Amino acid sequence: MDILAGLEPQSVFHFFEEITRIPHGSGNVGQISDYLASFAEERGIFCIQDQLKNIIMIKEAAPGYEEEPAVILQGHMDMVAVKKPDCDLDMEKEGLRVGIRGDEIYAEGTSLGGDDGIAVAYALALLDSHTIRHPRLEVIITVDEEVGMDGARGIDLSMLTGNRMINLDSEEEGIFLTSCAGGARVHCSLPLSFTEKKGMAVRVTLGGLQGGHSGGEIHKERGNANCLLGRVLYRVAGKLQVNLVEIQGGLADNAIPREAEAVLLVGDGDVEKLSGIIKDMEKEILSELGARDPGFFLHAGEAVAGSYACVEGEDTKRAALLLISLPNGVQAMSADMPGLVETSLNLGILKLEKEKGNLLAEFAVRSSVESAKYALIDKVAAVTELAGGSSTATGDYPGWKYRKESPLRDKMIEVYRELYKAEPKVEAIHAGLECGILGSKIQDLDCVSIGPDMSGIHTTEETLRISSVKRVWEYLVTLLEKKDI
Repeated sequence: MDILAGLEPQSVFHFFEEITRIPHGSGNVGQISDYLASFAEERGIFCIQDQLKNIIMIKEAAPGYEEEPAVILQGHMDMVAVKKPDCDLDMEKEGLRVGIRGDEIYAEGTSLGGDDGIAVAYALALLDSHTIRHPRLEVIITVDEEVGMDGARGIDLSMLTGNRMINLDSEEEGIFLTSCAGGARVHCSLPLSFTEKKGMAVRVTLGGLQGGHSGGEIHKERGNANCLLGRVLYRVAGKLQVNLVEIQGGLADNAIPREAEAVLLVGDGDVEKLSGIIKDMEKEILSELGARDPGFFLHAGEAVAGSYACVEGEDTKRAALLLISLPNGVQAMSADMPGLVETSLNLGILKLEKEKGNLLAEFAVRSSVESAKYALIDKVAAVTELAGGSSTATGDYPGWKYRKESPLRDKMIEVYRELYKAEPKVEAIHAGLECGILGSKIQDLDCVSIGPDMSGIHTTEETLRISSVKRVWEYLVTLLEKKDI
């Protein structure tokens, strides 16, 4: 059943729904890449599918536009695939269950993948059209943008002729993005000793947080479930003899985690004390978070007697010390652009890997200042080393520098004024975009990033605004039909 069939523009929502039916979480992009390659083959459109599964499609200019310079359209095919704890959908194998609520599209129990499925849908609708007038279109659709921009890093763009690019990976209509921060992923590993021990196991669950994108929403200072659980563990370990049996939280380094849980082993006489600590900390943290996360909760489950494989007592304390010492959140604000975050990090993934004998903590580090980015990576490494662990940084990508002279930006502003009788906002963002990496592969790249309204990206509350999709489509078509872009 086509849930989105009645929406306008029909072609865009048709392709968007097609995309939602194909599993395409980061690292699981084979099917969606093959779908795009088949789309091009069926229509006789030039297509390259590289070894990484990146896709490049080229459609020649419409009649009358042969002398116009080519325009590059760019987005990524992967999504942050997260789901609610009670959702039974297998995001590795099944498509999403999309629905409509008023002016919004959502997915039942999971993230929607509007970031960046709508970019792909826009591109396919343009390539599929026989009536839209346009210059030569060079479409770049990369893989695994959400986990380190590996697709953009490895793609060969030598066959392209254009140097003006419209990136379609933004989430606020009417905002033209012209620069962004660089970043990296940092993986921290703390080796731990394990033992078999009898006691009372209590599951501590923390949740009800809003979460969000670690680039676009880190400045809102919402609670990070992994950090808060580390704080709880440190408090408990300072008051009771406790052993860590399990701990886990978060699904992506670039998403602020909303839930986390741990199983703690205590003596029979300490169960009530543990419960009291948890109740006190729930009130304490909730009062701190206030309106930022009014739904926060911290619960201790029923104690279950048994023998458990757990972390030794001293190593449990060491893990707690590491988690409460690691930095998180906004580290510096921009001195050049008031209100813009300069440097931040997000503890997005936390888990106890018993088979490897270690605690894993993964961060997304971002900064618009390269030296500050590396200084923060060094700080995380130093704190981890002091606790007896080690760290590695991967997926390092550059920022995207602002161009003082940008003919593309000037033309886009002019068309926006004509169409809406209003001024767009020209901004920089703290989140990462692929424009910086692609700019190193395309000489003198002139680039602007746009997109329709989305909210809650990288979370199960993600939505895509239907009316905004229509307006951005109309703007994009009008822009392409103008000459001298």
